[in-house]
Amino acid sequence: MLKRSFSLLATVALVVIASGCANQKTPAEAAIASAETAFSAVQTEAVKYVPDQAKGISDAIAAAKDAVAKGDYQAALTNAQALPARIADLTTAVAAKKAELTSTWAGLSTALPKAVEAIQSRIGMLSKSKNLPAGLDKARFEEAKTALATVTSTWSEATTAFAAGNLTDAVAKAESVKGQAASVMGLLHMQVPAGLTAPVK
Repeated sequence: MLKRSFSLLATVALVVIASGCANQKTPAEAAIASAETAFSAVQTEAVKYVPDQAKGISDAIAAAKDAVAKGDYQAALTNAQALPARIADLTTAVAAKKAELTSTWAGLSTALPKAVEAIQSRIGMLSKSKNLPAGLDKARFEEAKTALATVTSTWSEATTAFAAGNLTDAVAKAESVKGQAASVMGLLHMQVPAGLTAPVK
């Protein structure tokens, strides 16, 4: 009789546990679905501007889904419930990165066209001169002209990227132009503007 009672209690306990787990499945799946919806709203820009953080969210959602598939609904629910705060942080990080890149672009897009124009003017003037200034031989002058072609080409690529909404690529190319322009100015013995020698904020 005692054995039967113990067996019955064990069976009841297992049923209760199984029922509790099953009861967690629905909220776990709902929490995951909610997180996926919130993440999808910012995912494209997050991957573009803060890729590592975006991958962390994507991996967390995948882990929660995997837990559901394995029947570990408590773990799935716990993981999914932590996602809204992380997605909110992700959204803030995306906005901050976009603001930073936009500010950097604003400074570069003001300084670089003026620098390129100054280099073009200097090379145009020297090309018409019979003699190059002291310290600038023909080889260095030709090097400067070749570098100017690269500068103008890269700057064109930067403005195209910006127009297409690709801030990360636009700023990266503009930063490259910044260094190249400063180098060409050095070759031509020109005064390098502060905007080309110091970080642009």
